[in-house]
Amino acid sequence: MPLRLSNIMSELKTQITDEDASLVASWRSGDPASFEALVRKHQKRMLNIAFRISGNYEDACEITQDAFVAAYREIGSFRGTARFTTWLTSIVINLARNRRQQVQSRQQHEAWSMNETASDNSSRTGRELPSPSLSAHDRLERLDLHEKLQDCINGLGEEFRETIVLRDLQDSSYGEIGAILKVKEGTVKSRLFRAREMVKDCLKQAVGEL
Repeated sequence: MPLRLSNIMSELKTQITDEDASLVASWRSGDPASFEALVRKHQKRMLNIAFRISGNYEDACEITQDAFVAAYREIGSFRGTARFTTWLTSIVINLARNRRQQVQSRQQHEAWSMNETASDNSSRTGRELPSPSLSAHDRLERLDLHEKLQDCINGLGEEFRETIVLRDLQDSSYGEIGAILKVKEGTVKSRLFRAREMVKDCLKQAVGEL
């Protein structure tokens, strides 16, 4: 019987889950090296998620560090009914939400001075805008699409931003996303569809019709 990619991926995920479960069990039994192994294994992915949700690299570094500290302190609440990465991602998402809310609150308080600065520099900023006569190729070269994509993601509402990050940028399954965000799979799919459409529209506005 020929091997299927889906079967291989399923076996790989099972191996990863089993390895994490073994490390968690060892960590709970008092082996600090197991926790360090989990940090090394998952910190890059957690940092990426934190950055995509928060939109700021420095904030993402702090969020990731705080998430592992929280996981270390709260390991007793991890029942093992979900994958360790699902539980850890939930912590990262919650911390990133809180950080964004703090940043937005601070920005609201600074809105007056920011608007004043923008007004003072409006003429200079206008002169820096690229010429509308640039070709599509030139516009693509002028715009960093990775940054623009992040800008578009940042502009999404919380529920849409988290869903598209977890699905399209982290390749999480619908079921895992539902467990992380505590919503039904149907809700995940609906949010993902709307998030993709909003990001598509945002990118079209940024680079024009290509």
